[in-house]
Amino acid sequence: MTPSPLALLGGKPAVERPGPHFAWPPITDATHKAVADQLSRSISVYDRSGVIAELEDALAGYFGVQYALLTSSGTAALYSMYAAAGIGPGMEVIVPAYTFFATVTPLLHLGATPILAECDERGNLDPADVVARISHRTRGIAVTHMWGIPADVTELRRIAELHRLRLFEDGSHAHGATAGGRKVGTFGDAAAFSMNGPKPLSAGEGGFLLTDDPEIYQRALLHGQYNKRCRSEISETNTLYQYAVTGMGLKHRIHPLAASIGLEQLGQLDDYLEGRERIAARLRDELREVPGIEPIEPAPGDTASWYGLILRYDSGQLGGLGLDRYFAALQAEGAIEADRPGSTCPLNLLPLFQKPGPLFPNLRGRFAYAAGQFPRAEAFHSNTIKVPVWHRENESELVEAYIAAFKNVSTHHTELLETGEQHG
Repeated sequence: MTPSPLALLGGKPAVERPGPHFAWPPITDATHKAVADQLSRSISVYDRSGVIAELEDALAGYFGVQYALLTSSGTAALYSMYAAAGIGPGMEVIVPAYTFFATVTPLLHLGATPILAECDERGNLDPADVVARISHRTRGIAVTHMWGIPADVTELRRIAELHRLRLFEDGSHAHGATAGGRKVGTFGDAAAFSMNGPKPLSAGEGGFLLTDDPEIYQRALLHGQYNKRCRSEISETNTLYQYAVTGMGLKHRIHPLAASIGLEQLGQLDDYLEGRERIAARLRDELREVPGIEPIEPAPGDTASWYGLILRYDSGQLGGLGLDRYFAALQAEGAIEADRPGSTCPLNLLPLFQKPGPLFPNLRGRFAYAAGQFPRAEAFHSNTIKVPVWHRENESELVEAYIAAFKNVSTHHTELLETGEQHG
């Protein structure tokens, strides 16, 4: 019997290089120097000075906004953003059903009710479904730019203005991405970004908030900062100044060493994004011709940050071959960085959003989502494969090997169908 060319069935893998095949962020001599230099200066910064001020000024300049506020994480930035905008008990905020849960969980701590809405063909918040879910209790719309592809923020901005709602952006996947030539994170009343490990702009850990609204900025300061920083940045004539010493009692300060990494990485971000765009274009050009695989593309005129390349799987083009079997074959080909996202999923599938009461007693009875309520989001999630997008030209051999892995599995899918029962 002729051996199958599929590695899962005894053939030779398409990707022979040992893993890991992708690491982020790029750590260079400049990164080491930035950290070492900061170590010699200070490992604790209590106000807006030194590397904190440098990075905040650089972020405000890069995005073209008035205020940038560093935080300990993207989740902290989201929490401060919602709190500073006055979101609280009894209010509703329309949020994506398909997003990472931290886009929404800060709302639970504020006593607000998240109203989940469907996704569009790119996995982003669907403006039409947002309109259908607006009620007299709605105070805001939160949108995530999933996997670095801009959402339809122009339309969401129009809807928010028409209904006098706040628009919040979660740009944690999308540093440097643009919608109609304008950077995401600048369309709403405020935006929050993560700088966690694999994000396009990484500090290892950290986050930041962007806004042009001085009141949101000052209240965000009070939410996660206190004493020196609040006393120096909030005017003594402001009624909020009386709270400067204590703030709201929370601390969301970023570590100066993380800020030093973030500042060094920000200087390289546009070069990294250009490299990713070239490789993403190569991947998309090749993979859109592979049966069963459809790359998700930005809207015309938009640019993505390519936090990951999302591929939609269509079993109908492969004789009904299930994604589990296809993915197992892909991994066997050595494409070990290909991923089926787990924790980033439709929120209605998570116990926290099905029965929040045991963890948030004040929200008991306010919402109880269930599987099946958001079929588009659930279908998008269940048929997604994510692959990394490299940024260096010297990774071209690895890129071609990953393309070959997909082509091999799709080309020989009938063998997977025939052996599926035996191999599971």
